[in-house]
Amino acid sequence: MNVALFIARRYFFTKKKRNIINIISIIAMIGVGVGTMALIVVLSVFNGLEDLIRSLYGKFDPEIKITPVQGKSFETDAQFLERIRKTPGVALLTEVIEDNALLRYNDRQMVVKIKGVTNNFFQQNQIDSAIVDGDHHLVRDGKQFALIGRGVQYQLSIRPENPFTPLQFLYPKAGKKTVINPENAFRQLGIQAGGVFAIERQYDDQYVFVPITFAEELLGYENKRTSLEIKTREVEDIDHVKTELQKLLGKNFNVQNSEEQHVSLLRAVKVEKLFVFVTFTFVLLIASINIFFSLSMLVLDKQKDIAILASLGTDASTIRRIFLTEGAIVAFSGAFVGLVLGGALCWAQQTFGLVSMGMSTSVVEAYPVLMRPTDFLLTAVAIVCITLIVSIRPARKAAALSIRENL
Repeated sequence: MNVALFIARRYFFTKKKRNIINIISIIAMIGVGVGTMALIVVLSVFNGLEDLIRSLYGKFDPEIKITPVQGKSFETDAQFLERIRKTPGVALLTEVIEDNALLRYNDRQMVVKIKGVTNNFFQQNQIDSAIVDGDHHLVRDGKQFALIGRGVQYQLSIRPENPFTPLQFLYPKAGKKTVINPENAFRQLGIQAGGVFAIERQYDDQYVFVPITFAEELLGYENKRTSLEIKTREVEDIDHVKTELQKLLGKNFNVQNSEEQHVSLLRAVKVEKLFVFVTFTFVLLIASINIFFSLSMLVLDKQKDIAILASLGTDASTIRRIFLTEGAIVAFSGAFVGLVLGGALCWAQQTFGLVSMGMSTSVVEAYPVLMRPTDFLLTAVAIVCITLIVSIRPARKAAALSIRENL
């Protein structure tokens, strides 16, 4: 067995009566363990929130979205759309018209986002799995229907099963500035509510899906589109297809994958996670100060032992390793326990949902948790660095002790 490890273990696992040095070492070990456990749990919660955001938006957003760089719409024709469909890797192309409109129902009204889509829209996403009332099909038996968010339904008290009260959409007519009757300045179309979806409040409170022909007539867009949504073939790399589409369309169009469509939100979550990691690393550093004190006191307590080892021919590097190993035993013992407990808590939360969100309207019942090996690795690396920082000075001090003064 390595001499440094053997002696360090003897110092830590001494069979003699516990003294203040051992007590401080145990306190340091507990502090490192608790800090490590907390860091793993918090990082896993942030991973869970990020994964939840991706899954929620994944129900609504396409794999690739094409929008104009300038303005809110662009001209399309059959040839233009066919070129996109023939791009290698493109499986589905959905045409989209999206704009704000006034929605009336009985004596209530509100501004909503109306999203007109072609018939293949629901093959692109998972909105059909988020239907809480009615049906998601926008055209049934030749009749057009609207799919509304649950928040829109609540605010206007809409009853999808009521065939006698359709939704009334109003949109300003182009060029109408001064008219005697204000309602003449708006196009007005009615459509029956056919279903209700519930994804996330941002969408539920404002979105209404309609057939694209209805949106064309209401908004007066004709052959204009606000975006095109792409689904790729399963065997294709999304980023590769995105690159090919960008080459085809040129600099006048933005081509974004699902993450780029919400880059600000996901970046905010990652920045918060980074700050939490840095903060908890400092907490671990403070908890590890006890290692510094215990090693410093151990050096003073073992001066005679160090002098004897040096007189027997033990070099300074071996003496340094003894105390560095002692610090590593304390820190890594606590870290190991903390990693195991942190992983166990996260597993229990994933499996049993111990801590609930505490809100009946939340999209998940319990706090989402997702463990990633990189978090465990980064935590271990941080602990190694902290251990070196707090152990190196006492170790150097031990190696520099005078043999003559301590024998």
